[in-house]
Amino acid sequence: MFTGIVEATGTIEKIDVEGTNKTFTIEADFASEMSVNESLSHNGVCLTIVNVEGNAYQVTAVQETLIKSNLGKLAVGDIVNLERAMASGYRFDGHIVQGHVDQTGICTYREEVDGSWLFDFEYDYSETGNFLVEKGSVCIDGVSLTVFSVKDGSFRVTIIPHTMNVTNFRDYKVGTIVNLEFDVIGKYIKRLFDLGYRDAIVNK
Repeated sequence: MFTGIVEATGTIEKIDVEGTNKTFTIEADFASEMSVNESLSHNGVCLTIVNVEGNAYQVTAVQETLIKSNLGKLAVGDIVNLERAMASGYRFDGHIVQGHVDQTGICTYREEVDGSWLFDFEYDYSETGNFLVEKGSVCIDGVSLTVFSVKDGSFRVTIIPHTMNVTNFRDYKVGTIVNLEFDVIGKYIKRLFDLGYRDAIVNK
């Protein structure tokens, strides 16, 4: 489990293709502190570390992950957001993030306003039915954010200077593809409604 508070960024050093899988070698400041089998969030995708060598480590993404996320589009030199799994006893600063990306979205607008940045994103709502609520939470490339100006298939977020400096949001432009993970509680409620349990929930 993660919180959506990015700990650091890493740089893709090498990509090895093995059948339909891709193994990424990533350089990160805390690589030497990690161990094989540890879970780590990469742009919001939970991957298992399979090897550690000095200041770099390796993770493998299977075909399903590559298709549903932006990891399949990564190239050598790209920056990824990293977060280690939440430790018990720590403050819960973001929201519940599983590291299971629901779908990708696309950046449609970027503007600096009084020292902060506005970003608009669109995603395919008709195919997935994933939804957001005003002032609710979403995870974008592993970053926990509050949304506003919510419509079916689009939303806006504000990024403060600190977040711009420590995440790959600084590289976003119109057309950038991002990973989206929607709030897990909202997904369960929607599933219950879809299955016909609406009356039972409302009457409670």
